[in-house]
Amino acid sequence: MLRRLLLVLIPLLLLLAGALGVPLANAVAERETQTTYLDRLADVSRFASLAQSALVESAAAPGGREALRDELNRYGQLYGIPVAVVAAGGDVVLASPQRPNLKDPAVEAGLSAAFAGYRPSPPSAVLPWETAPLVVVEPVGRDSEVVAAVVAVSPTDRLRADILSQWGWLAVLGSLPLLAVIAAAWPISIWILRPVRRLDEAAAAIAGGLVDTHVDVGGPPELRRLSTSFNTMVDVVNTALRRQRDFVADASHQLRNPLASLRLAVDNLEPHLPPAEPAREAHQIAVEEAQEMGNVLDALLAATRLDAAAETVDLALLISTHLPKWQALRVAVETDVPAGQRVPVSYGSVLDELVANAARLSGGTKVRVSFVDGELHVADNGVGLGEEDRKQALNRFWRSPRHQNVTGTGLGLAICADLVAAAGGELRLEDAAPGLDVVITLGAS
Repeated sequence: MLRRLLLVLIPLLLLLAGALGVPLANAVAERETQTTYLDRLADVSRFASLAQSALVESAAAPGGREALRDELNRYGQLYGIPVAVVAAGGDVVLASPQRPNLKDPAVEAGLSAAFAGYRPSPPSAVLPWETAPLVVVEPVGRDSEVVAAVVAVSPTDRLRADILSQWGWLAVLGSLPLLAVIAAAWPISIWILRPVRRLDEAAAAIAGGLVDTHVDVGGPPELRRLSTSFNTMVDVVNTALRRQRDFVADASHQLRNPLASLRLAVDNLEPHLPPAEPAREAHQIAVEEAQEMGNVLDALLAATRLDAAAETVDLALLISTHLPKWQALRVAVETDVPAGQRVPVSYGSVLDELVANAARLSGGTKVRVSFVDGELHVADNGVGLGEEDRKQALNRFWRSPRHQNVTGTGLGLAICADLVAAAGGELRLEDAAPGLDVVITLGAS
């Protein structure tokens, strides 16, 4: 859970850092680009002022072209930036030793705007991965008196390096608080999740049979209240279980003795009965009813004592122990189970009931107990059950219509299913064609 929580928090923190860092990085790029552009624009504006004087050279200003040429040469040699003075017709009047490429689309667009009497719009922010140069164009003259334009094509290597350097510092400085938040989120997450883990361990212990497990956790107030409610719930459940056990013990003590006395009294009536057949038949019915009442009482008490069996036993050993009892039912039993497979000890009672049902109710003469792909099968060759009967057979007190006159309580399969479920498994009924196949899926434990 800690990993999942951090996997949720860390991407959110990174997203927040990106939402703040991307606009800031773009602002840095725009600021550096604007600074460089203004610097180049100041140079080009100076050349445009000199070009205006040189192009309208007169006797009052001799040598203007030569002065402009010298300025352009020195500027080109010093900064390595190509500069040219372009006439309105597109001819280069003067240029630095490295002439700019007038065929470049950005240069052509700038010259078109300059010859129309407008200064081109400032460039957008230069990004570190963009290699296009920075083009600055300044018209010589204004409005309809534009006679030429000064073009400077400035490489952006240094500009991009400066922007990338500042981005690096921003990333370093921005990662420090991000790492600090992540470092703080780790112990906070552990502090929050530790009570949840302890509650989960306590719930698992209770599911394993340790019903007296309590938990005492710290953490946030909500989880402390949850632990208190959890302990209260455990106490309530334990109280209910204790009352149920007390009821079972009391019922066993209070009902068995009167029922035994009733059976003894009915048996003692036999010598005093008249020889008439109706009296003897009524006495036999009373004996059978008392016996059936005892069976129902035993089944009900067994159903109320269901517990998850923590102890396990080797399946092959369990079958070998119960095999003589099954053979006494006059049914052939075949077994095919692997050695070393362990099952809950309560499965012994389950197998007894299933084999007895196969012999007594299904009318089978052969029962096969096998273990295949993690499932325990008890299949017989009897008459089996229909699809609708298989759906209801696990309900308590359910009896098949053809078994209404057969001795039984209708609780056997229901108790078997409860025993298997208490051990973490599942019991289901499938058609064996002919017969019935009872499939027991073992629990993960």
